[in-house]
Amino acid sequence: MACTTILIGKAASFDGSTIIARNEDSPGGQFEPKKMHVVSPEEQPRTYTATASHVTIELPDNPMRYMSVPDALPGHGIWAAAGINEANVAMTATETITSNERVLGADPLVELRPAHGREGEEDFEPEVPGGIGEEDMVTLVLPYIRSAREGVQRLGELLERYGTYEMNGIAFSDVDEIWWLETVGGHHWIARRVPDDAYVTMPNQLGIDSFDLADAEGAQKEHMASADLRSWMAKNHLDLTLSSGSVGFAAKASSTSPVADIFNPREAFGSHSDSDHVYNTPRAWYMQRCLNPSDRWDGPAAALSPESDNIPWCRVPERKLTIEDVKYVLSAHYQGTPYDPYGKLGTEATRGLYRPIGINRNGQLAVLQIRPDRPESCRGVQWMAFGSNVFNALVPFYTNVDEAPAYLENTTERVTSESFYWANRLIAALADARFRENSAHIERYAEKVGALGHQMLRETDAVIADLEAEAAPHLLKDANERMAKDLKRETEKLLSNVLFTTSLSMKNAFAMSDN
Repeated sequence: MACTTILIGKAASFDGSTIIARNEDSPGGQFEPKKMHVVSPEEQPRTYTATASHVTIELPDNPMRYMSVPDALPGHGIWAAAGINEANVAMTATETITSNERVLGADPLVELRPAHGREGEEDFEPEVPGGIGEEDMVTLVLPYIRSAREGVQRLGELLERYGTYEMNGIAFSDVDEIWWLETVGGHHWIARRVPDDAYVTMPNQLGIDSFDLADAEGAQKEHMASADLRSWMAKNHLDLTLSSGSVGFAAKASSTSPVADIFNPREAFGSHSDSDHVYNTPRAWYMQRCLNPSDRWDGPAAALSPESDNIPWCRVPERKLTIEDVKYVLSAHYQGTPYDPYGKLGTEATRGLYRPIGINRNGQLAVLQIRPDRPESCRGVQWMAFGSNVFNALVPFYTNVDEAPAYLENTTERVTSESFYWANRLIAALADARFRENSAHIERYAEKVGALGHQMLRETDAVIADLEAEAAPHLLKDANERMAKDLKRETEKLLSNVLFTTSLSMKNAFAMSDN
């Protein structure tokens, strides 16, 4: 799936939290309804079979409860997407990323091979299951990990054993660390710890641009990887680093190429295709343009352009970053540039040149915040938005609860404004038709809902600080329900305003009144 991710280290965030966030976008021509759902230990499967690849995996007997954002309609898998478990470990999976022919030839993706012929006949070939993918990863990993580092280790073991049928990036966070894992071919992977003082932008490309293989093979302080990564890279001539006296190299046989201790995975494993320059790199360019605005981003003297292949994987921001910053960049449509499809700058051609971040196919945005200055009982907060991010608002919910509010969980096939998901889809379709007239309604709504969310967190945190831990889930559930009630009220107001404004501009309007 096409998605956009941002990760913010604890020293770069406004309150010392670790923050990981991702837009989950449907493929072209699809709009996948989503819901918010708490998975209890009793609901978690003990034998898991993937819908897409048919792989069957036995799971441990001790799962933890966790929040999730699965597909709302049954039939093609869970796609749990994002959540925080009861140990306050967060996971978002996955960001679809790119690769190249050399990697996929050296370690092919593990794709489902359907049965061929008829059973019992001489030419019959039984089905061969594929590996794991985005459909599966949160369900297979999040209920069993107690740190971000453990998340990397568990997923890495699953990838090495079962393989994957797609290239993906996965984020894990706890109160201290954020780790980013990228799959490399069918069975290999790399993972890097996000620097505490930095943020990371990921726009559907393999992103890590510097990797310390010696650390991954040793202390694993900041890097982890498949155990055989160096030998596999050497055998298949994947490292493109030029030899230098200042860089360590190692190779075991004359038939292999030496591999630098520090190399660039984006060059070795990633892509720089023409389509990347339209679909992927412009998104990283714009996010970093927003978060490091003092750099020169425009004109012939710009250090980086929307089509640059060397946009950094991580950067130190110019100031501490907020939840609102996350929402803005993950809703962006190139505001203030010639590439804004709703803007007046540039030309008709430039306004449709690059793929926006806030796109019609946004299904959900989950911003996962682990707060260090709160008790463990209320440390995890999952901020949620449904539908196209240009037209929605981000709302916080505590994750140490047994169930999600009905307004966010009751997504069904039936289109109804009683569902938060469908209300947002209706608002977006109406507001998009008259963007300029409706944009003020959207901005006021987002500000009002965001303020209510911060107020709810502040007031609830103050009460829960004086309670025993076992009393917290009930109080947090009540707070979530109040938040959902306020959210429903404000969303219905917005729907009414947008409907009225767009109705005034219908093509069959006529100036002469019937009265």
